[in-house]
Amino acid sequence: MKVLHQIYIFIVLLFVSLSSMAQGARGLNIVVLGDSNTSIGGDSCTLDRGWTRWFKESMQPASMRSYARSGATWTNTTATRLNTQEYTEVLADCNVVYNQVERLTLAYRQGSQPAPDVIIIAAGTNDAWFKQRRPLLFSKTAEQAFVQTAFITGRKPSAILSLAESVRYGVELLMERFPKSRIILLTPMQTTKAPYSDVRRVGDVIEEVGRRMSVPVVRQDHITGVYSNRELRKPFLTSDGTHTSVEGARRNGRLLARQIEPLLF
Repeated sequence: MKVLHQIYIFIVLLFVSLSSMAQGARGLNIVVLGDSNTSIGGDSCTLDRGWTRWFKESMQPASMRSYARSGATWTNTTATRLNTQEYTEVLADCNVVYNQVERLTLAYRQGSQPAPDVIIIAAGTNDAWFKQRRPLLFSKTAEQAFVQTAFITGRKPSAILSLAESVRYGVELLMERFPKSRIILLTPMQTTKAPYSDVRRVGDVIEEVGRRMSVPVVRQDHITGVYSNRELRKPFLTSDGTHTSVEGARRNGRLLARQIEPLLF
């Protein structure tokens, strides 16, 4: 009888624990930043070709909004400046994650965006794809980017020119402005537009910066099922070798939900 009583208590506690986790997931305000594979889900994360639509369906957050833009890079240029008004869907000096952070901050301060509980950043594809347009992309290793131990947020974005520094810069800005938010980084998926060696190198830098900042990183280039060699032969989970098809977005969104949910509790 005593054993049965203990089993009963264990089952009840397990049920309560699982119920509270599910309730917590439903109560989150989630924000996503990134490039085209995130932006094609729409600002409200409701369009079928974007992973955010299926992630939102799986997670059932209180709110979820995307500030992503097609063509965006992590890496800044010498011409990058504060610009929350420009709208473009191609590579540009101001089309960088830094300005997505600024647009998120502005929306929050104006009251149109709830304080985010979770901020997911999925970028890096264009850094690998257009590396010739970001000539200082790999000019600093993650180790070199952290020589200065104090936050680097006081510097101008035009002075942050390597991928490693740009990732650190964006994450530190978010940490300062949303200190209670959980930040999660996604590396780029494989693409037929850039050699996998470049995509992997970009992912390695993002992963190492995340490790140094105690920010979790999900390696999309390892887990999503989008393999550049297969997509070159015949598109399977993409429409063009880079951007997900509806099926690719569905698979990826649900996979990312499974990967990210344990990181939130």
